[in-house]
Amino acid sequence: MNSKRGFTLVEIMIVVAIVMTLATLVVSSVLRARHNANEMAAVAALKTVVTACQNFYANTLPHTYPQGLSGLIAPASNPPYIDSVLASGAKQGYNFTYNFIDAESFTLNSDPAVPGKTGTRHFFADESGIIKANGSGQANAADPAVE
Repeated sequence: MNSKRGFTLVEIMIVVAIVMTLATLVVSSVLRARHNANEMAAVAALKTVVTACQNFYANTLPHTYPQGLSGLIAPASNPPYIDSVLASGAKQGYNFTYNFIDAESFTLNSDPAVPGKTGTRHFFADESGIIKANGSGQANAADPAVE
């Protein structure tokens, strides 16, 4: 009697199909988690910039907000209020746009660098500190607040 041990081609194909299905589920979950992390990091960065602007305003006489994000880092500000990466206007998949309106007001937008991939929602903040979000385009003061 000639007995051979091993797996048949059908058994191997079934195992490969199961492994591929599991890999697909894991990759999509990881990508979604990264997407959500980028959005939450953008909200945190907006809070950081708004707080930095409020501190800048309080420490400047006559009171005024900075002309741009670069006004919140050294050598313009010593010690710096924010890190140089955030002051560059891009961080963790989002681009930040600061607009100085006048001595009493500013706006700050945060938009995904690659919409749909690095983030879906667009964010807005101003001197009030309330962060607003829009899922279809650039956010503004009329959009609902982030919870």
